[in-house]
Amino acid sequence: MPPENLLAGKDILTFDATGGWLMPGMIDAHCHVGLFDDGLTAEGDDGNEATDPVTPNLRALDGVFQDDRCFVEALEHGVTGVMTGPGSVNVLAGRFALLRTTGRTVDSMAIRPSAAMKAALGENPKRFYGRKDKTPYTRMATAAILRDSLAKASHYRQEKERRAAGPAAEQTPVPEPDYRWEALLPVLRGELILKIHAHRTDDILTAIRIANEFGLRYTLDHCTEGYLIADLIAREYRAGRAAGHGCGQPGLGRLEGVITGPLLSDRSKPELNRSSISNPRILDAAGIPVAIMTDHPVIPIQYLPVSAAVAARAGLPEQKALEAITITAARLCDAADQLGSLEPGKQADLVLFSGHPLDFRSQVRLVFSQGRLVYQAAGEKGPS
Repeated sequence: MPPENLLAGKDILTFDATGGWLMPGMIDAHCHVGLFDDGLTAEGDDGNEATDPVTPNLRALDGVFQDDRCFVEALEHGVTGVMTGPGSVNVLAGRFALLRTTGRTVDSMAIRPSAAMKAALGENPKRFYGRKDKTPYTRMATAAILRDSLAKASHYRQEKERRAAGPAAEQTPVPEPDYRWEALLPVLRGELILKIHAHRTDDILTAIRIANEFGLRYTLDHCTEGYLIADLIAREYRAGRAAGHGCGQPGLGRLEGVITGPLLSDRSKPELNRSSISNPRILDAAGIPVAIMTDHPVIPIQYLPVSAAVAARAGLPEQKALEAITITAARLCDAADQLGSLEPGKQADLVLFSGHPLDFRSQVRLVFSQGRLVYQAAGEKGPS
């Protein structure tokens, strides 16, 4: 039943939640829902602009198919927020968007239209472009392309500032707009998180090295072998808490946390051959904020709570497993002021489960988005 019908003529809705578990709406901190459309092949594949390894000017908002049925499946399973964006073929792929899973247009779904910038290291860029005898063919080239792009964006910013700084009579026209570098300026200022795809230990350390060189705020996404160097990652996280880090000052990067996953997939490529379900537990034990992703469509987005449950079974404390798909996910999406917990002033995204959220047998009974009832399970008694 459409929510407007349930709300018609009522100021307050009252439900019998006996035996249920109420929690914040869940957030998938890294996925591609709406960009690799369910049930379609090339026609629905809008996640990788595989023609140029440097495309930071792209925006997920312009590629999302809002009628992808996976948004409905996410909502019906309690996932009310998704950080969705380009895939990992390009070294700099474009901007992720933080979306609600309900709405008629992608603009009405947007919580943060530009929520993070996507970068990718490791196997994916070198495999795709290398087989075409194009750069990047090696990990060295991938790192060089990322570093070169950030340096060019920094030069572009300095040139704009220089030309505009003098007396009006001496000012010269600013450079012709280049939207690749314009898109990177918020990253260089620390206003936008750089979301770095990295699986293997060497790629994780390269991500840290480059982020520190430019003083960036960043997350390590996937971080599959993070458990092998958890002490080194934790050291970087602690260092980044100091004042001045993540504001664009060379040498002062700020790691915000790690977004692990997908946790239910096989070892489908070489850089996954040391994946471990214990990764979230070990990273958390080292003191690093950990969120859990599905990487949809790799793992269907409705299995986000199952992914958290598997991490809990492997030793991640239950509370941390729930936080990994709520408040920690919100923090790593720069949206903790709006989402992720049940507090006054937030968006009132709520999910009522029939039982414990990490019990795979539990059913979603009700879902609220911004305080509006947007899903009611079949057989659930209506409001009184």
